[in-house]
Amino acid sequence: MAKAQLAAGMIIDGFRLEQRIHRGGMASIWRVSRYDIDFPIVMKVPFLDFEGDLSLLVGFEVEQMIMAELKGPHVPRFVANGDFTVLPYIVMEYIAGPTLLKRRLDTRFSVTEVVEIGTKVATALSDLHQQQVLHLDLKPANILFRQSGEAVLLDFGLSRHLQLPDLLEEQFHRPTGTPDYMAPEQLLRVRSDKRSDVFALGAILYELSTESLPFGSPGRMKNVRRRVWQDPVPPRALRSEVPPALQEIILRCLEPLPDARYRSAEDVLFDLRHMDLVELGERATRTTQQPFKTKWARRLRLPVTMREILASATQPAPRPPIIVVVVEHASAPDLRAALLEAAAAALANVPGARIACVSAMPTSLIAIDENVDAQGENIHVQRLVELRQWAAPLRLPKGKITYHLLESRQPAAAVLEFARTNKVDRLVVGATSGTGRVMAQISAEAPCTVTVVRVAADHGPQAGRDAVSARPRGQPLA
Repeated sequence: MAKAQLAAGMIIDGFRLEQRIHRGGMASIWRVSRYDIDFPIVMKVPFLDFEGDLSLLVGFEVEQMIMAELKGPHVPRFVANGDFTVLPYIVMEYIAGPTLLKRRLDTRFSVTEVVEIGTKVATALSDLHQQQVLHLDLKPANILFRQSGEAVLLDFGLSRHLQLPDLLEEQFHRPTGTPDYMAPEQLLRVRSDKRSDVFALGAILYELSTESLPFGSPGRMKNVRRRVWQDPVPPRALRSEVPPALQEIILRCLEPLPDARYRSAEDVLFDLRHMDLVELGERATRTTQQPFKTKWARRLRLPVTMREILASATQPAPRPPIIVVVVEHASAPDLRAALLEAAAAALANVPGARIACVSAMPTSLIAIDENVDAQGENIHVQRLVELRQWAAPLRLPKGKITYHLLESRQPAAAVLEFARTNKVDRLVVGATSGTGRVMAQISAEAPCTVTVVRVAADHGPQAGRDAVSARPRGQPLA
């Protein structure tokens, strides 16, 4: 099982840890080596000690899943993923050089350099979108450049693959992204619109052109909504040498309504490459922000505008049916086997469905819950490993099964909330001693069919009372 502490000289799955070269907010980066790899590589390892929380691990699982799917020069070359049973990690190509954030802090870019950098980042973003991945946390700190010139995008912990389950959306139901660069629709938890990355690209171009952020540093998520009614200072008002065409491109990217922005990164790329062909509109000639009266009117109209943003944002494709199987940490082996059989049967009876394995972890009302146990092993990782081991006999491919830990003082309520928000089609739960109230609450309040699995006295699996539709009957299962 994964330990919280790493040290130089350790060997993990054949990779030797040489030196820690970076410590970020969610993970550390180690230079590593392996005898059969002849290019520089690094290992990214999430924090597994007291600093690491559940959302960090889910984000890292997302990054593992997405990086294994990506190809091309605009992402680090993927080498290996670490299994959670040993240590969750990602080994990837090491790309030398400072991030765009570091370069911005050290250099004042000319307008020509801003356009050149924007062209390279738009090219990388276009390539990413063509691989069905939205970055959703694009910012200078997540951009590097190869010696050959191509922009390389980093850090896919908040990203979305349009052909795979979105673990962050399903489990946490809160806005994700860096407030300085995130699009207004991300506040509404929209994670399926490529134009959200176009907005972030516009914020980056603004920052490189003016040495300031278009909407300041909001700090808190709730302050992000100000960008819906408060427009940025036009770049030409801060730096006169910014050409009208570049201002037109930047401000079009930063429109609060997705439909008013560029349709794609390819469209931004074309305009950056052909600035003489950019159609100049009112945005290109602005020299001041809108007057207070206009801002106040837009502020009063904010609820309506937010509904318009949601209506114009790209909605996710219809999801396949979801079957949730609740696997308790302390349940007996025979009940776990019965749950496995019930899960396989439910999957066979619901065409196209996928399984979501859920384990609810009760939290303390007044005490601070620990992330690691007395042996230094991460408790969240242990539970995830248990879920994966339980589901291994199903032999389901990627995209057909996901794993979720739900932390709550009321485990039954957490399961029900997961079912409601994700429009789950069926809940499969096990009946164990001492869980009568939990089963009663789930079966009475669930918004979907509930199957309670019992183990008969002879230890044979038995589905307790055929699958019952909880909402129409509204009766607990005895």
